[in-house]
Amino acid sequence: MKSIDHDRLDRLVLDARKGRDARDAGYRERALKIYPWICGRCAREFTLANVRELTVHHRDHNHDNNPSDGSNWELLCVYCHDNEHQKQIEADRGYTDAGSTRGGGASHSPFAALKSLLEKGDNK
Repeated sequence: MKSIDHDRLDRLVLDARKGRDARDAGYRERALKIYPWICGRCAREFTLANVRELTVHHRDHNHDNNPSDGSNWELLCVYCHDNEHQKQIEADRGYTDAGSTRGGGASHSPFAALKSLLEKGDNK
């Protein structure tokens, strides 16, 4: 049985990570300059203090498709980005919303009665 060359494996992993980081830095920096620092799904706003939690999502899931106009990108927080990729994985496996045990969209609308509450406040 051959022994594993751990030094070679470490170099391969390091090179792969450096390549990924270089690729990410290029389009991430461009996306952060083009788009406002707001998650495209949950609308969470980001500042310099927490922008590290804002990721670039490739709409077509092809990380090599990086047009200079940013048309294949959207900024998503890490949570929404994970959710988006989970949906893609489930779709690839043939899961559908109809056969899913997950619930649908939110059924509660916390601001549904806000207008009437504000109108009541004006009548006082």
